[in-house]
Amino acid sequence: MKDLSLIPVDDSGDAPEHIAIIMDGNGRWAQARGLPRTAGHKRGAEAVKITIKAACELGIRYLTLFGFSSENWQRPASEIKDLMALLRFYLMNNINELAEEGVRLKVVGDRSRLPQDTVAMINDAESRTQANERLVLTIALSYGSRQELVSAARQLAEDARSGLINPEDITENVFADRLYTRGIPDPDLLIRTSGEQRVSNFLLWQLAYTELVFTETRWPDFGLSDLEHAISEFRRRERRYGTVAG
Repeated sequence: MKDLSLIPVDDSGDAPEHIAIIMDGNGRWAQARGLPRTAGHKRGAEAVKITIKAACELGIRYLTLFGFSSENWQRPASEIKDLMALLRFYLMNNINELAEEGVRLKVVGDRSRLPQDTVAMINDAESRTQANERLVLTIALSYGSRQELVSAARQLAEDARSGLINPEDITENVFADRLYTRGIPDPDLLIRTSGEQRVSNFLLWQLAYTELVFTETRWPDFGLSDLEHAISEFRRRERRYGTVAG
C-alpha cells in the first residue's frame, strides 16, 4: 500500500469538488492506547471538526462522512448509546459554529431507527443551516447503500404501479433522484482511513467513477496534512470515465 505521508503535496490542478470519507479506526486507536472504545469515538469527533475546517480552507464544496452504518446497530447496546450521546453532544455544541462558517448540514440514512430526540436535533440543525453554501456537509447515519438502493427501487415501483411514471422513462437521473443523496454530485474522491481497502456498503451507486484513496492513518489522527496528501494523490490520477486515455 502506498504511504500517503511520503507523497509530496501537489497543489497544482483542480481540487475535488466532493470528497467522501469512511472514518475508520476509532476503536483500534483507543485499543492501542489501552483506552475504552468511547475514547476513540470522542477523539474521532474532534477529527471531524478538524476535517470540516480543512475542507473549507481548501475550497471543497461537498464533504460526506460515513458516521454510522445500518450494520453498526449490531454493536453492543452500550456502545450505541454512547455514540448517540456523542452525536447529540456534537450537534448541541457545534451547530452554531457550523452555521457561522457557512456550512450546510444534511443527514442521510434511515432516521426511523434513531432516537426521537436525536432526530429532532438533526431536523433543527438542518433547518438552521439550509441557506449556507460554503460547504455542504453530509453525514450518513443509520445508512446502508443497499438499503438506499432498495428504497429507491421501491419508490419507482410504486410510482409505476400508480401510473405516475412509465417504466421506459426511468433513467439513471430519475433513479438517482430517489436516492438519499439527491441534489448532491457524486464524490470525486473517496478516502478510507485505518488501512482497510473496501467501501463497506457506502454510496455504491454514487462511487461508480470515484477515485479511491486508502491511508493507514486511523481516523482520530486524521488531519489537514492527511487530507492534503489524499487530494495530491487524486490530482495524480487521470479520470477517463470509461473512455480511452488521451
